Amino acid sequence: MTHYLDFEKPLAEIEGKAEELRAMARGNDEMDVESEAAALDRKADAMLVDLYKKLTPWRKCQVARHPDRPHCRDYIEALFTEYTPLCGDRAFGDDAAVMGGLARLNDRPVVVIGHEKGNDTQSRIHRNFGMARPEGYRKAVRLMDMADRFGLPVVTLVDTPGAYPGKGAEERGQSEAIARATEKCLQIGVPLVSVIIGEGGSGGAVAFATANRVAMLEHSVYSVISPEGCASILWKDSDKMREAAEALRLTAQDLHKLGVADRVIPEPLGGAHRDAATAIAHVGETIAAMLADLDGLDPKALVKARREKFLHIGDKGLAA
Repeated sequence: MTHYLDFEKPLAEIEGKAEELRAMARGNDEMDVESEAAALDRKADAMLVDLYKKLTPWRKCQVARHPDRPHCRDYIEALFTEYTPLCGDRAFGDDAAVMGGLARLNDRPVVVIGHEKGNDTQSRIHRNFGMARPEGYRKAVRLMDMADRFGLPVVTLVDTPGAYPGKGAEERGQSEAIARATEKCLQIGVPLVSVIIGEGGSGGAVAFATANRVAMLEHSVYSVISPEGCASILWKDSDKMREAAEALRLTAQDLHKLGVADRVIPEPLGGAHRDAATAIAHVGETIAAMLADLDGLDPKALVKARREKFLHIGDKGLAA
């Protein structure tokens, strides 16, 4: 069953009518509705193009959060071979919101780490909706240490509304864990590339995305706070999230202009959820290209380039 966003309701009506006609025809062999259904399909296709021609920042937030959008697990299963998950932070426990382990990308050994939101009610609760706790970030630090020790590139897939702000997480040192993960990103002497595949929320995303190369899917978002949170603070009204989304400049296109994102990865018409296989393939090609860009650089050069990148973020946009 297709899940439609609020702004897609007119599209839902047209596609629903086409499906109703075909369902009626399946129950009656004498009915010929294909020409009428095909006309509705063409109308729906034209409407989809029009809806996605120029999405507002708030609508991009909605697309980035779409429940059917491919998540970290989908990318790992499709792009990586010989994936061997590694669990636990060697201090407290394992965090199901963070996936990570050894794998091969185009037969190249890598370490892959990412946020996983889950794809149904049970798995979303198990994965805590992609909101990592301290043990998730400490697990990521452990994996990055291992990658550095064995000279393996690190690939991170970011998709989180933010780090989990619960009482237990704070008691176990959430802020310190995020800071340590960000610090580790800046220290490792191996190539580190990151892709924002959905939401990149605050420090919870930065802890994985402080990379040599950062790519964003066309309709992904990356911001210091959610539009709803920003609106609650600035206007004391979470209903002003549309204005907040505009002000935050959180879209892939805005962040590419500012130099935060190095690449914007095109999505299929209607978003990655409408053609997951194509979206995943585009991400795989981009990861391979970003790793190729970094081939031949020694550890000191990689660390220096990574630090310089983040020291000069925003210069590009300010100069323009």
